[in-house]
Amino acid sequence: MAALGSQKVNEKESKRVVRMTITVPKVIWTLVLCQLMPVFHSDDPRCWLEVEQMEGISQSGDIIFGAMLPLHLDKVYQQISFRIQVLAFAVQEINSNIDILPNITLGFQVYDSCNVPHYDLKGILQVLSGAGTVIPNYRCVHDNLLSGIIGPAVSTHSILLAHILGYNRYPQVSHFSTSRLLSDRTKFPSFFRTVPSDVFQSQGLAKLVLYFGWTWVGLVSVDNDYGQQGIQLVKQEITKAGACVAFSENILISQADRNAPHVVKTIKESTAKVVILFSTDLDLAPVLEEMIKQNITGKTFVASEGWSTSTLYSDKKFSQLLPGTIGLTFFSGIIPGFQEFLYKVHPLMSLGQSWARLLWEDAFGCSVIDNRLNISSSEALKKQCNGNESLRSVQNSYTDVSNLKTTNKVYIAVHVLAKALEDLRSCRDSTYLMNRGICMDIRSFKPWQLLHYMKKVRLLLNNGRELYFDENGDPPAVYDIVNWQLSHEGTLQQLRVGSYDMTAPDGLMFTINSSALVWIPRSACSERCPPGFRKAPMTGQPVCCFECVDCPQGEISNHTDAFDCFKCPTDKWPNPQKSQCLSKPIDYLSYEDPLGTTLMVTSIGSSVIPSLVLRLFIKHKNSPIVKANNLSLSCLLLFSLSLCFLCSLVFIGYPLPIKCLLRQVAFGLVFTLCISCVLSKTILVVLVFMATRPGTSLKKWTNPQRSYFIIVLCFLIQLIFCVSWLSIAPPFQQCSFQVQSIIIVECNEGSPITFWIMLGYLFLLATISFIVAFLARRLPDSFNEAQLITFSMMAFLSVWISYIPATLSAQGKYTVAMEIFAILASSWALVICMFFPKCFILLFRPEKNTREHLMKSKFVLRTA
Repeated sequence: MAALGSQKVNEKESKRVVRMTITVPKVIWTLVLCQLMPVFHSDDPRCWLEVEQMEGISQSGDIIFGAMLPLHLDKVYQQISFRIQVLAFAVQEINSNIDILPNITLGFQVYDSCNVPHYDLKGILQVLSGAGTVIPNYRCVHDNLLSGIIGPAVSTHSILLAHILGYNRYPQVSHFSTSRLLSDRTKFPSFFRTVPSDVFQSQGLAKLVLYFGWTWVGLVSVDNDYGQQGIQLVKQEITKAGACVAFSENILISQADRNAPHVVKTIKESTAKVVILFSTDLDLAPVLEEMIKQNITGKTFVASEGWSTSTLYSDKKFSQLLPGTIGLTFFSGIIPGFQEFLYKVHPLMSLGQSWARLLWEDAFGCSVIDNRLNISSSEALKKQCNGNESLRSVQNSYTDVSNLKTTNKVYIAVHVLAKALEDLRSCRDSTYLMNRGICMDIRSFKPWQLLHYMKKVRLLLNNGRELYFDENGDPPAVYDIVNWQLSHEGTLQQLRVGSYDMTAPDGLMFTINSSALVWIPRSACSERCPPGFRKAPMTGQPVCCFECVDCPQGEISNHTDAFDCFKCPTDKWPNPQKSQCLSKPIDYLSYEDPLGTTLMVTSIGSSVIPSLVLRLFIKHKNSPIVKANNLSLSCLLLFSLSLCFLCSLVFIGYPLPIKCLLRQVAFGLVFTLCISCVLSKTILVVLVFMATRPGTSLKKWTNPQRSYFIIVLCFLIQLIFCVSWLSIAPPFQQCSFQVQSIIIVECNEGSPITFWIMLGYLFLLATISFIVAFLARRLPDSFNEAQLITFSMMAFLSVWISYIPATLSAQGKYTVAMEIFAILASSWALVICMFFPKCFILLFRPEKNTREHLMKSKFVLRTA
């Protein structure tokens, strides 16, 4: 009953696969039709499918697996691979381990595929049918239970065989097929691999290109599933990141020369310094040969794992072409005990004797003669091997086990199959039992039953990593990054310089030791734009081809290859190179500034002059000329003039808020006091003259107390304006950015209206003084101080009228300097025009300082 149940399940599974398989090669359909034919196993020759027997080796066992390994390449590149030895070593290791498949012997049946698709197909059919026979859908050997297949190496070949093996659910584990098409579980339900999919490799190659800043690269790929699928993914990744493809060429495997002349010509003529070569080593060889022929130099190649660690190019003729090549390869592994196993290989051994003979002849340069075979005369003339040679004395790629990559993947594939068989034997998955809860018999399982355990297998590797398969049959993506460098002997060697590990945490997935690399060139369509420039696209060219355009005034670009320039913050300004923002200098009229120092010294020095005049007046207070000028008013006027000179100091220095608050108010009040004194003097001159007329009652208004009343009244009116100003809209400190290159720290006057009202009031007082003095200029000489007041007010008004347009056209500290200059100029106008003639008489013409002379002079002011 159990057998019947298993048969029904097998039939259901087979029918479901037939429904899923929509498009398959013609040869597969032929095989399917052959399965439907009523073929019975008999001794009748008509029941056999005539197929040439392939060369292979086999080792019997209770359970066996098949393997398709490319031990030879082709007629031109006759390199021999000895991966068969690692397969035999893995089987020996498993059979001697009591913890794996106890009491079960594992065997194998291996064929040389020569990397030829029909050899792979013939070999797999012989494995399925049994040694020496090919009968579709029949297995003619019943004493060896077939567990699965290892191989092939080429993705296209694996796709072909996966259609056949997937139909009957035989597990297939490839050690080198990387095409992403094989991840399609609906088409290839029983396919697994010990190498990552090309999806991850393509992403890694793109990351490698972008890591070195290569934005202009060429693409060359082999025209099969491996090359075309892989290079398309690379192209998508690098274009998505902003890089550009200079050209894309195919290596045509249908042509004998692989289209090498055309491909190499394109590489040579292109300005791209970096070329990604997505190919196998065998298909790439004619292209590299043509590059040497055409003397290609100055190019760096990015290698796919198909040739990144190939020993096919170890010849010194490639030593000038390939140094600097960088690429991805499968992570290397160490196989303990494998080297000792290799040393024991001998041409007289029974297992794989013919392949061991090739190894021996290649290693020692001698000929192994088999007396049972007919040999040619040329072979007989060669040096004969004596059989005592030792592989321990040989240093070549065969004995070098320090950098096992592809070989390690074969070793892992064998152990994966053994681990799945062990899990099936020990019934590790309790949820997957046969009818009535009985575990499957390891000696009579079906392929689809083992397939279940293959999907869930977890194998701990020698390097501490764990291998498992995802839902697509792919293992974790882990790559080494290798760099081709010249050794001291002049040969090429591949050095590990980093890793690409998709299982690592973010930030550690892609690591490169840059110090271990040889010179890495720059590859770009256009020269890089330095800071201070931006990239401008060129019409009709890819985005990687651009011109470098200088940033506009006021903008910067602070990194290489900037796409746009940007403005600096308001408190910063571009440096001359437009590569960074510098803090703008703060502009104000400081004491350290030459202009500020000059004005400060002038203000302080000027303030001493009224004090000296005042001292001179006090010294000569009893002289007629001083008495005639109303000493008290003159003293108050001179004091206010000293304050006018000193108030300009409030405008110099950093504009602190308290300075902003008081400086215009101080200026307005001090000048109001000064002009009020002048106005009072002017009015007093007119009143004194009018009071001398007979019958007038104005004499009482010539009292000096009346003049103080005028001064106080005028001062109070200005004080009210200033207090109102400070209460409603007081001045405050502000930073002005109107001038792009500097920050102007200045005082905002708060309300411009109140400022101009204050200044206008001064104008009003000065204008009244000027008009009154002007009208009184023709009074008798004894009262002619009005002329001096007229000149002083004319000068005063001229200065401040000139100040208005001047201050509107100035900025920053020059605005303040203009106001200080106006203060000093108007103050000096009052000092010179009103007091210089009198001081001149007091100092240099004392003979004129008499009452008699003053009665005849122009500088007399008689007061009561």
